[in-house]
Amino acid sequence: MLALIAGEGQLPVHLANRCASEGRALQVCEMEGFPSSLSYVDGVIRFRIEQLATFFSDLRRKGVKEVVFAGAVRRPRLDPRAIDTATQPFLPRMLQAIQAGDDAALRIVLELFQEHGFRVVAVHDILPDLLPPAGPITARAPNAREEKDARRGARVLDIMSGADVGQAVVVSAGQVVAVEAAPGTDWMLGALRSVGLPKGVPDGGTLMKAPKRGQDRRIDLPMIGPMTVAAAARAGLTAIAVEAGGVMVLDPEACRQKAEAAGIALWVRERS
Repeated sequence: MLALIAGEGQLPVHLANRCASEGRALQVCEMEGFPSSLSYVDGVIRFRIEQLATFFSDLRRKGVKEVVFAGAVRRPRLDPRAIDTATQPFLPRMLQAIQAGDDAALRIVLELFQEHGFRVVAVHDILPDLLPPAGPITARAPNAREEKDARRGARVLDIMSGADVGQAVVVSAGQVVAVEAAPGTDWMLGALRSVGLPKGVPDGGTLMKAPKRGQDRRIDLPMIGPMTVAAAARAGLTAIAVEAGGVMVLDPEACRQKAEAAGIALWVRERS
């Protein structure tokens, strides 16, 4: 059986629907205090990070052998008083994960699951159609400036990888005007819409999104969807580029329609 550690957003819903259509047994799980988009499903297992070992035992009793992580989850606060005896040995690594950057934290989480006998499955192993091939998604291809801004954005993201910061950046006429951090891409685009571009920077801009260098792609692979395209349009951007094989596109047809309606060039580019 496969356990889905579900967070916010539509990705867990798409994954659950695919498993149902294929007749694949699925156990939905969510972290207590962080309701997922599948909270309505019967039999959801809710767990506390402070009782992770007990959660592992519950999964084994259900016959779970594989786990997949899908959807956004905010980093929890660890309550030392709630740690059960079985989870006590994990405490140093759990504290390390909570204090680390996103990628480092996720690596620790993966290690804990694997050490307790669970195979971690990537979302795109179940939904391979979420990784579109390189090339344009919209009818309008990017112009020379947008292509150049995407290349600049890809280089910036490579540098950001070393600091384990974010997976998206906005570049306009060669100038970096926004970078993604913990609040995520939609928050970054909303802030850009509120503040606007700096004086002297031409209107428009390109959103470039890519995974971090060396990232474990079984978990937290970056993603865009129709809401991302809508947020980019509201922020006044004219282009969105995502890395081929490294960024999931949720509902590509809806993304295409929204992008074309807003005059946005949306394309999948090979890593340079």
